[in-house]
Amino acid sequence: MWRFKFNIWAFLLLFVGQYSAFALQDVTADLFGAENYGTVAAFGDFYADKQTDIFIIRGQAELVIFLADSKTPYFKPKVNITKDIFPRDTVITSVVPGDYDGDSQMDVLLTAQIQSSMTTVFIIWGNNQTLDLSGRLMLNKTFTDQPLVMDFNGDMIPDIFGVTNTAASPLLTEVCYLTKRVPKWGKALSSPVNMRNPHSNAFIDLNKDFTADLFLTTEGTTEGLKFETWISKDGNFTREEVMPSEPPAKTIGQSSFADFDGDGYQDHLLPVCLDASCQRSAIYMAKSGSKEWVPVLLDFQQRETIWSFVPGKPSQPLALHFGDYNLDGFPDALVVLRNTSGSAQQAFLLENVPCNAASCHHVGRMFQILWDQSDLGAIQNAVMATFFDIYEDGILDMLVLSQAEGKNDLIIHALKNNYEADAYFVKVMVLSGLCFNDCPEDVKPFGVNQPGPYVMYTTTDSNGNLKNASAGQLSQSAHFSLQLPYTVLGLGRSANFLDHLFVGIPRQPGETEIRKKEWTAIIPNSQLIVIPFPHNQPRSWSAKLYLTPSNSVLLTAIALIGVCVFILVIIGILHWQEKKADDREKRQEAHRFHFDAM
Repeated sequence: MWRFKFNIWAFLLLFVGQYSAFALQDVTADLFGAENYGTVAAFGDFYADKQTDIFIIRGQAELVIFLADSKTPYFKPKVNITKDIFPRDTVITSVVPGDYDGDSQMDVLLTAQIQSSMTTVFIIWGNNQTLDLSGRLMLNKTFTDQPLVMDFNGDMIPDIFGVTNTAASPLLTEVCYLTKRVPKWGKALSSPVNMRNPHSNAFIDLNKDFTADLFLTTEGTTEGLKFETWISKDGNFTREEVMPSEPPAKTIGQSSFADFDGDGYQDHLLPVCLDASCQRSAIYMAKSGSKEWVPVLLDFQQRETIWSFVPGKPSQPLALHFGDYNLDGFPDALVVLRNTSGSAQQAFLLENVPCNAASCHHVGRMFQILWDQSDLGAIQNAVMATFFDIYEDGILDMLVLSQAEGKNDLIIHALKNNYEADAYFVKVMVLSGLCFNDCPEDVKPFGVNQPGPYVMYTTTDSNGNLKNASAGQLSQSAHFSLQLPYTVLGLGRSANFLDHLFVGIPRQPGETEIRKKEWTAIIPNSQLIVIPFPHNQPRSWSAKLYLTPSNSVLLTAIALIGVCVFILVIIGILHWQEKKADDREKRQEAHRFHFDAM
């Protein structure tokens, strides 16, 4: 009877763990208290404590860094960059944390407009988890748009890439290096390009050689919008047409890159409006090296209501934000849609599901809008939505920004992802490798926000099928791309060790050897911090592994404790019965001895 009851209990625990439904929980008050306003601009580990902090713009001229804490509210405004240090009428347009001088400490890059359409760049240097507000640097050249932060020369120090000369035709693309805090400018590309404004340029591996390439959105006077890819060959960028040259619609949003179908290649995803008024919308995908656009989302109808994308504007263009919310190994997306027959505007989750339409059958995957998410639907007038691992547990939660009447700043909403199907993940952060145990001021270089590394895994799922996924780290930086300083790759419900995990970093010009290292037998639900030192000797790279227990660990512990308690009870009962039998035998022996003595 005891065994039967225990089996029922274990079965119920297993059933609940495997088939729990996805739900969201509003945790805004726990995270921010009464400070939940402003525009979320970037993420980064400012204190180098392996806790991701949030960079928030307030009043268009003030930056507040919310530092992660162990007590509520879990994010507290601790570092404030006020408008007093900037020229008059400065409007901050974006924030890009990173290590721009190579000292392995976080600096903060700000882009701003100062009474002009040109973009000015400020850099505030970090020093032992503080910012030197008096020693800020303003670049001596301005950009036509927000620049792309990338590692152009492969030295693992972020550089600043963009168009600086408005008089030249075609426009001149330059890159600014900031080693030793002195800006040095250089010509970026071998041939001129006319950059689109706003652009969606990216620094991402497009041919699966683990070296980041350069993707550009350009336009000409007669050709219209084009997508150009500059492949990194021997550390130098060479122009090569591997993406479709013509977009599928005239009104398009920002290009994004994700391993949409789990083949290890980065796919090009593009949200578009199919008509001038953006009443009909779609998302198209182009596989790496393909000339064909494939629709992966065409159905925007919820019962009798038709939704569509919100037309973008230069300060905030139409964009998708990617993350694997259910950890099945396929990236999902968050986007803001509007009701075409009303004024409603809210955020929706787009789930990456197997294709059930003829138009995407050769891709195998498509997006499906999850209409019945009450917590997302409760946030009216949404403006932006993105993924963020609030509790550093490998499960991606959500941050949604909404516009409230009568307020200039946006309202921040935090939604916890209560997905309890116990899927597995691996979380990878690649550092600069400039130092680790010998950093200046004895700090740890976790807060470097390194652009360019590429991560891919291969493993076998529970059915014995080969499974892989890939992602680039911080491939885009402009126009509120809101990418995380690490990658979270879902593994599904297979608890197997990762067979292979590959990490690659950019190469220096003239370097022929690919900078890539492979790790084997990685434990699921772990965070891997990779230190690529020395850069050109991948065999010497090291990694720190931090384990995040999953729900199955808790269930296993409960089952184990239950078994132990059950065994102890049985042992106790048997011991008690044996003791009673011994006492009875002793009394009988004493009684027998008494009669023998007679």
